[in-house]
Amino acid sequence: MTSAPMRALVAAFGGVLPDLATGPLLEWLDEFSALHWDFRNGAERFEARDWDGAPELNALVLDSARALGLVVPRAPARDGYDHLLVLGGLTAACLQRTAYAALVIAGGLTVGEVAALGSFRPLNPAELARLGADGDRYEVDALDLGVREAFGLATPSTRRGSEGPPAPESWRHDTYEPAGRTPVHVLAAPASGHRANTADTYEFWADRLRVQPGSTVLIVTTPIYVPFQHGDAVRILSGIAGCHVETVGLDQDRLAPGMRGEPFSPGRHLQEIRSAIRSMHRLYESAR
Repeated sequence: MTSAPMRALVAAFGGVLPDLATGPLLEWLDEFSALHWDFRNGAERFEARDWDGAPELNALVLDSARALGLVVPRAPARDGYDHLLVLGGLTAACLQRTAYAALVIAGGLTVGEVAALGSFRPLNPAELARLGADGDRYEVDALDLGVREAFGLATPSTRRGSEGPPAPESWRHDTYEPAGRTPVHVLAAPASGHRANTADTYEFWADRLRVQPGSTVLIVTTPIYVPFQHGDAVRILSGIAGCHVETVGLDQDRLAPGMRGEPFSPGRHLQEIRSAIRSMHRLYESAR
């Protein structure tokens, strides 16, 4: 929060980072980023308006995002983990993240079990086309396809959850238990006054799988989301189950060319720097 890249970024948008204690500084940054870097206004990420500045400002934004940990992928620090969590998102991200998880396991990472965490967010037409499906499909369906393709799975051993069309309280838990291989779970968390978000999926997973205190957890996402999703993971999983959490962004260079996405825009990086600030603010407040 007080790093040179953050100071430069704030200055580029007309601010001066104040000399405050941690809590008030996070509150100040939350308010500042709401004024200058919030392009969602409560909408889904894919519905946010984009932002583009002058070339020099765009370059500064991307340099700051790189320095703040939103660009460069990092390999897992350990040789093994009790749990590997793949976070949901748009269909393309679901397929990328599950594929990357399978790649790191095939490369020698030992994992007790895998879980893909999603929600009943309806897929938009472009996502349905990517999924090769029509009708009612949800984020959890994209994750399910991703784990089946990435890990060579067929049908789940068990399927539990709510009956009928999804409602706010609906949930889903599919379990794949291939003989002699790592168990894989696919979960859709219930909503809690809003569509289930990342924190809701962490809580639901920890409760459903009765995660043991002190478990080691590797979370796989996309680099741009690492700081904010890690902050929420530390707050939720360390608080609930005393887990040791690590969050890594996937390396697109290890994916098949057809799965790789386009670079994120400067505006998307600003939005996720704001998300990281808010996540760290929640983490700080929860630890007080």
